[in-house]
Amino acid sequence: LRRSAEVLRSWLQQRSEAFRESVQVVTMDGFAGYATAVDHALPAATKVMDPFHVVHLAAEKLTGCRQRLQRETTGRRGRKDDPLYKHRRSLMTRTNYLTERQKQRLNLLWATDDDYVALQVTWAFYQDVIAAYGHPDKSRGKKLMSRVIDALRQGLPAGLEELAQLGRTLWRRRHDILAY
Repeated sequence: LRRSAEVLRSWLQQRSEAFRESVQVVTMDGFAGYATAVDHALPAATKVMDPFHVVHLAAEKLTGCRQRLQRETTGRRGRKDDPLYKHRRSLMTRTNYLTERQKQRLNLLWATDDDYVALQVTWAFYQDVIAAYGHPDKSRGKKLMSRVIDALRQGLPAGLEELAQLGRTLWRRRHDILAY
């Protein structure tokens, strides 16, 4: 099966009218084609972009930033002793799960090289996305996520290309994201 709006729309149209009318919420990834198909076939349903995919999208941008900075600072892909490559797993770990050693290494990474400021900022937003979804009060979590989206929408300085791209995507899908 192809991943397309038409495939989903066709599948939904093959279901009974009773089935379609009973669907209240559709949880999906960030693929815009699915959102289009749901808008067409299930206009009364609430679309929700699920947290896994939102966090995954932020993680992809964090990884992209790390890889770009690696190439810019060394002229090559990461190797085992390169700081950015060596700490890639720590960068992807939720703050409250970092060991003291990992925290120290990341703090040292941030303190030793101004070339990594873009990575630090992108990492902070990645952590903010995780924290918003992990907040025990869902209403407060929604406000936190809204702040993240708004902050990314405000305009970012040069050098934060991946974060700017994330901001555009989150802004475009904000209603689906905040519906969670």
